[in-house]
Amino acid sequence: MMFTPTIAALVIAIAERRVKSFTTDVGIWPIKRPGKFVIALVLSYVIPLGLILQAPFVGTWLGVFPGDLENFTVLHFVSGQSGPTSYLLGQAGLIVVASLFNSLFASGEEIGWRGWLWVRLQPYGQLAAILISGVIWGIWHAPLVLLGYNYPMATGPWGVLAMCGMCIVFGAFLGWLRTYSGSVWPAALAHGAFNASVGLVSLFMMMGVPLDATKASIMGWSGWILPGLVIAIMFSIGAFMPQRTTSLSTAR
Repeated sequence: MMFTPTIAALVIAIAERRVKSFTTDVGIWPIKRPGKFVIALVLSYVIPLGLILQAPFVGTWLGVFPGDLENFTVLHFVSGQSGPTSYLLGQAGLIVVASLFNSLFASGEEIGWRGWLWVRLQPYGQLAAILISGVIWGIWHAPLVLLGYNYPMATGPWGVLAMCGMCIVFGAFLGWLRTYSGSVWPAALAHGAFNASVGLVSLFMMMGVPLDATKASIMGWSGWILPGLVIAIMFSIGAFMPQRTTSLSTAR
């Protein structure tokens, strides 16, 4: 399923007779900005972890996240005799490995979303690109979300709406990585790192207390407040300004 956005982009490239330039159009190859590319790869780990780890603190402060930020009972329980420090270091290593593995599949989405769609939306403005790409990405998840994936406590369309909100927020940073580096690979790596790290939120929870993901964690509205402020600042300074893409057709 994760490769369907890439397949769709490739079908359109065939229809537009742009197959030969497909890898360049979607940012697969070549690497045109090596310095920024390396910086973006580092940020591909920093950004997802920052988004995930800030959410429990904001959610606990607002009273919508069942946080245990004094005793960290779950963390001490799962770390056992090795202790929290050794456990977290081990998790960090696992996240690096899992991120690389996940990025192989995440690239199937990112080549379509950030490689093709993000670039094609740039003529409509930065805000439109963030909102439209985020909503499309969120709705794409609807079949799984409606089956209870990510939002098991949500009823009706609320899970899909929450997924759209999360995709707008996270997608904005993925779009920025694409614009900044000129490549789709940092976005794919960040996507993989996010999928590998999102479970860390359980370490901050009270043991045995359910989590309503529509309200808390990075999946819910309380987790979007600080990232939303950062996006607003980035937007105000023109951080999302597009690359020159005059050779790309936007007629379709």
